[in-house]
Amino acid sequence: MDSKQAQERHAALTKQIEYHNHLYYDLDRPELDDFAYDALTRELKAIEAAFPNLVSVDSPTQRIGGAAAGRFEKVTHTVRMESLQDVFSLEEVREFDARVRDAGIVPQYVVEAKIDGLSVSLEYRDGVFVRGSTRGDGAVGEDVTQNLAAIRDIPKHLPAGAPPFLEVRGEVYMPHEAFIKLTEEQELNDKQPFKNPRNAAAGSLRQKDSGITAGRGLSIFIFNLQRIEGATLEGHRQSLEYLAALGFPVSPRHTCFDDIENVIAEIEAIGALRGTLAYDIDGAVVKVDSFMQREAMGSTSKYPRWAVAFKYPPEEKESHLLAVEVSVGRTGVLTPTAVFEPILLAGTTVSRAILHNEDFIRQLGVGVGDTIRVRKAGDIIPEVVAVVKHAPGASVFEMPKTCPSCGAPVQRLAGEAALRCSNPECPAQALRNLIHFASRAAMDIDGLGPAVAKQLAERGFVRTAADLYDLTQEQLLTLEKFKERSAANLLAAIAASKENGLDRLLFALGIRNIGSKAAALLAERFGTMEAVAAASPEALNEIDGFGGVMAESVLDFFAKEGTQDLLRRLREAGVNMRYNGPEKTDTLAGKTIVVTGTLPTLSRTQAEALITKNGGRAASSVSKRTSYVLAGEAAGSKLTKAQALGVPVIDENTFFALLGREILPENGEATDEN
Repeated sequence: MDSKQAQERHAALTKQIEYHNHLYYDLDRPELDDFAYDALTRELKAIEAAFPNLVSVDSPTQRIGGAAAGRFEKVTHTVRMESLQDVFSLEEVREFDARVRDAGIVPQYVVEAKIDGLSVSLEYRDGVFVRGSTRGDGAVGEDVTQNLAAIRDIPKHLPAGAPPFLEVRGEVYMPHEAFIKLTEEQELNDKQPFKNPRNAAAGSLRQKDSGITAGRGLSIFIFNLQRIEGATLEGHRQSLEYLAALGFPVSPRHTCFDDIENVIAEIEAIGALRGTLAYDIDGAVVKVDSFMQREAMGSTSKYPRWAVAFKYPPEEKESHLLAVEVSVGRTGVLTPTAVFEPILLAGTTVSRAILHNEDFIRQLGVGVGDTIRVRKAGDIIPEVVAVVKHAPGASVFEMPKTCPSCGAPVQRLAGEAALRCSNPECPAQALRNLIHFASRAAMDIDGLGPAVAKQLAERGFVRTAADLYDLTQEQLLTLEKFKERSAANLLAAIAASKENGLDRLLFALGIRNIGSKAAALLAERFGTMEAVAAASPEALNEIDGFGGVMAESVLDFFAKEGTQDLLRRLREAGVNMRYNGPEKTDTLAGKTIVVTGTLPTLSRTQAEALITKNGGRAASSVSKRTSYVLAGEAAGSKLTKAQALGVPVIDENTFFALLGREILPENGEATDEN
């Protein structure tokens, strides 16, 4: 390769790696696995080694790929949050040991599992959690204090004797059980599910609404001491034991070795556990234990010289494709699933895997009878990654031209990869709609889960949501496992759902592109179902936070045949079609208020809802135009900025006073003064 070729290839690789960095760090939806990504970076490093003039401070080999997003306040890390150098062979681990010893270090190594999640910093002052941030590019991250405070496993207060100041680093992750529950909910609502637990954890932590974060079941392991005042610790293992004594959930398995072959044995032992753990690991980390030795070794511009991360290869196995089954979702989306001869993969036996969509099938050239390669995305969800060998005479599987549930023609809308059934009364869609209607976030009909909904549909008792309100005890007693008590409980839950507000009903109706928040905006803006149904495009587009696609979806839904009949039947059944929320006032008209910290009685979502309902604007960042900062415990950088700009800072009691309310000491609930 000559100089010109090297320059062209270097530019192409740099662009490609930056693209994948953006997907991984900023959008939480990577397209490459670690091994494919590493192949690109290794090639880039090789070119830079041969042509040093191509190395610059902007090269992906010299910096971490993430960047602080604009939706959160930026945090400059006092101690740089470095990434670790990845190695993919045991020989590279031995080479790392040789470099350590060549530097004159006689090491003790700590080996621990590498949790696959999102790296964060937690700061404590006088034992109180005051700020949490993401790694970002290592130098500047995002202030996600409120969201981290919503994670149960993160201590908000440390015990007596805690140091005056402490900063620790940890990995926020999503346990397998929580991940499976989340993806099932996403698929039920025809949303694109997260690809793996790491993406789910990152996406859940970087939410503007901390209530969403709180409901995602996130957890954390602390794996490093960043800064400490008032105590002196000599090594990594000692620091983990110290942090555990303070109540932090630290890396669950951390063992010391002085011989590299014992280190390698531990790496292999941890790898053997991958399929048995309740969370994802993607490698094992090897660190020099002594802080003094670490300081002597220092860091490169990107990595510390005293640690490496061994990355386990993704487990992939081959199988024989027996069939492709196509199911129909709530909004009519056709989803293909590969059915193959059972294989043992990442600790469990699997025989089904997702094929995503028509384009994916064509791209791989998947045909029934082929030999396929399967892996578990994030060691959880099986997916087909390649066709190893085509069966003789086999052709690429063709998605059906008609719906497998009702036989209606399928269609592919512009800009979509999915095929959809064109029949709004398709039985498969009806079942999914029924399950969604009864779900907790919608009408919250306790006892009406997927299994019961399926029985009701199969027996012909329920075709649309309106049929629920005509169910009888006699009908329910014909269902499997139903007795008089369970039938009575379900009928009571159905009756109770009639009292739900318009916001819940709008969400329950399953209007495409309308989630719970959008449904609440509609209910608050129009007040009644009749007003929503009659809303003009202009009125819908005037709603703050409502986009053109959402407005079009609302108009399309109410223009459909059958919608008005469904609403008529629900109305006749006594289902409430008015907004139950408090009337809007202009008490805070013209005021912009930022909520930060943990308030005594209100969640951040509740406080912001009160601001909006009283005519104010709930903002996410502090500026000179901010009227007030409503601050609670562990307020963090927003409070600091408010003080610097001279913005008035108020507590919850003052906030209620602005609203003309007070806190009643006996129950802590806010009420009107008069």
